[in-house]
Amino acid sequence: MIKIKEAGTLIKKTYKNWIANDPFQLSAAVSYYALFSFPALLIIIIQTAGLFYDRSEIKNKILLEIGSVLGKDSADSIQTIIKNAVVEDQTTFAFIVGIATLLYGATGLFIALQKSLNTIWEVPYNKTVGFFKMIKNRLFSLSLVLIIGFLLLISMVVTTIISGISNWIEANFSDFLLRIIHLVNFFVSLGIITVLFGMIFKILPDVHLKWKHVWLGAFVTSLLFDIGKFGLGVYFGTLNPESTFGAAGSIVLILLWVSYSSLILFFGAEFTKVYSETMLKKEKLEME
Repeated sequence: MIKIKEAGTLIKKTYKNWIANDPFQLSAAVSYYALFSFPALLIIIIQTAGLFYDRSEIKNKILLEIGSVLGKDSADSIQTIIKNAVVEDQTTFAFIVGIATLLYGATGLFIALQKSLNTIWEVPYNKTVGFFKMIKNRLFSLSLVLIIGFLLLISMVVTTIISGISNWIEANFSDFLLRIIHLVNFFVSLGIITVLFGMIFKILPDVHLKWKHVWLGAFVTSLLFDIGKFGLGVYFGTLNPESTFGAAGSIVLILLWVSYSSLILFFGAEFTKVYSETMLKKEKLEME
């Protein structure tokens, strides 16, 4: 485990590596792919989680989360995108092509993330990626999409339970207990996001990582992500950058949101890399 006096050195080295890898260029690339992946990604998540939970509630939760950061207009635009992107199964062939297009589109974002994480981990770029390697990458990416749907399902179930408990406590007990319940809800949400980032750091890059070296970086990333989400909500709500771009305002906000979120994710990935390398050196010294 990292000592407190080593934390400053760890963060300083993380920031230095983060800047050296030009995170703004990496996040711009991810934002570009995200814009085309969003419709398919959201549809697959909603449909997957909808096998076990009400689809309309899942969609409303996603749009509520997006609206809390980007505003109602952007959430409405995304709702329209989802509606227009629904696969129409008029014929079997059209249905198959539509599903294939959705799967390919949804995994595009994670392929872009994989390339960016490989850059952070200094994995040599391979220009000639084989067919089976490409299929493997897509399957890994699809597995993450399904994991997101599963985590969203867990989040909704837990939120529903906590909401019911909160209503009962509010009617029968003091506000102090209610604050504790809200705190529990926050940490549960933080834990779910930590698991998601842990999966991304462990599965996507073409490097072998130990789970014990991943979790701290994933937790730090989830904390930064939560703070960043709040900051973006204040920024978008106060300065209203959407109005500057007119009809394209909602699309620009989505790009900005993904770009800023990617910057946080890449900082977390750099932290995970530095932490992993530090721990491996310590483990090697202890074995000698």
